[in-house]
Amino acid sequence: MSASASSETPFTNLQLEILRVYAMNLPDEDLLAIRRMIARYLLDKVRQRVNIISQERGYNQETLENWLAGES
Repeated sequence: MSASASSETPFTNLQLEILRVYAMNLPDEDLLAIRRMIARYLLDKVRQRVNIISQERGYNQETLENWLAGES
């Protein structure tokens, strides 16, 4: 798919890929496993980003515990 073709559709590249998977008529258990893999992948990316931001700003476990306790 070319860049111009992707700009003509209302779908993102991820949505198009998921549509291709769903077109395969997989069993429900496979779809659940795929959903879990996607969720795990996205969670890992968020964790990586949070770790980078925490390091850049000097956040540590104590900082997070203070936030959870409602302290500034």
